[in-house]
Amino acid sequence: MQKAWFILAIAGLFEVGWAIGLKYTNGFTRFWPSVGTILSMVVSLWLLGLALKSLPVGTAYAVWVGVGAVGTVVLGIILFGESAGMARLVSVSLILAGIAGLKLSTPVKPVEEHRSSTATEGKQ
Repeated sequence: MQKAWFILAIAGLFEVGWAIGLKYTNGFTRFWPSVGTILSMVVSLWLLGLALKSLPVGTAYAVWVGVGAVGTVVLGIILFGESAGMARLVSVSLILAGIAGLKLSTPVKPVEEHRSSTATEGKQ
């Protein structure tokens, strides 16, 4: 199901939102940035949970973290003037390659198939 991958990508974008939001909360001492950051956390985790209905947990979690990491590095460079050195950019490229590799090598099971395989495994 491509829908699960789309949901996972959106979850990763919300992870970027809360990671960047943390910078603006000033240690959760600023009210509105803190509210936005917490909402982004909740939405990100909720969407990750939805994606896990059809995707393996290891793959989904790794992709979620990868999307968050890449997005946070890119926005850190743009918004905060963080280093855009060659080593950082190559490292981010490797994360992107890992995300693509996981996407290409992971079959998506329908929800019913996950439930039946989980039930069967528990009886053995």
